[in-house]
Amino acid sequence: MSNQAKKQHNNILLAIAGFATVVIIVALIGYLALDRDPDMIQGQVEVDEYRVSSKVPGRILELRAKEGDFVHKGDVLAILDAPEVQAKKVQAESARNAASAIHEMADNGAREETIRGAFELLQQAKAANDIARKTFERINNLFEEGVVTAQRRDEAQAAVEATEAQVKAAQSQYDMARNGARQEERKASSAQVNQASGAVMEVNSYINETKQVAQMDGEVSDVYPKVGELVGTGSPIMTISLMDDPWVTFNIREDQLKEVAMGSEVMVFIPALEKEIKMKVFHMKDKGSFAVWKATKASGQYDQKTFEVKVRPLEKVTGLRPGMSAILRM
Repeated sequence: MSNQAKKQHNNILLAIAGFATVVIIVALIGYLALDRDPDMIQGQVEVDEYRVSSKVPGRILELRAKEGDFVHKGDVLAILDAPEVQAKKVQAESARNAASAIHEMADNGAREETIRGAFELLQQAKAANDIARKTFERINNLFEEGVVTAQRRDEAQAAVEATEAQVKAAQSQYDMARNGARQEERKASSAQVNQASGAVMEVNSYINETKQVAQMDGEVSDVYPKVGELVGTGSPIMTISLMDDPWVTFNIREDQLKEVAMGSEVMVFIPALEKEIKMKVFHMKDKGSFAVWKATKASGQYDQKTFEVKVRPLEKVTGLRPGMSAILRM
């Protein structure tokens, strides 16, 4: 190759190298001069919910709220039919009435007729004892005179002792009838009344469960059974969403948490409302090793975990509903 050709070749190479250098420099300047597009993290609006359910099984007689209705605390939501509970109420009330009657009888003591009868028996026993004593005295005198045998005197003495025992027994029956039941029996009858009353209260609480009422203000988001269907103990009947306190949940990698901290304020865009809303971070929690987003151990670094971050609007936002998408630009 001639010197002129070599010189021309080198000039071409220099020109290419110079052009490539200029392109690289322009690219670096553009990269440094222009802002990068921010990372966008999508979240979702959420609210607290509670489920309406009954302690007793029954059949749905009436549903007084449907999906989308706003209900207030104390509003009747559903009515159930539970005939078994009504039958248990009759049994419990009958047991309470019987226990109350026994308790009244223990407090009032024996009837007047019973007391009077016991008194008459006591008088009869005393009269028999008095006759037995007089008989013994006469026979004993005759025995001392040698008229009657010792066996006849012993029989008379045994009759005195027997009538004395009858007097003591009659006196005990009379005292029992007059004093009424013992204190222990009164306490036992009172305890039976309390037990039966507790059973009635328990059944009444179950009857109250057949009429389900709203515990808090909210919106009916789901209704599960139909009228006429059976529901078991604890089976959900409705779900009520508490619309007054919405928040947004984001899942953020830990390398993106530089601008997010507990108590910090962020701007969140709600596409459905086409507006940005200022919100405050009130919850941050790692989601565990199962939620690793990006493994970098192969390059000698670490696993980047995901954090659950919740933010709440600083002011009430009209139209903000659960399920709406939310965008956080990092």
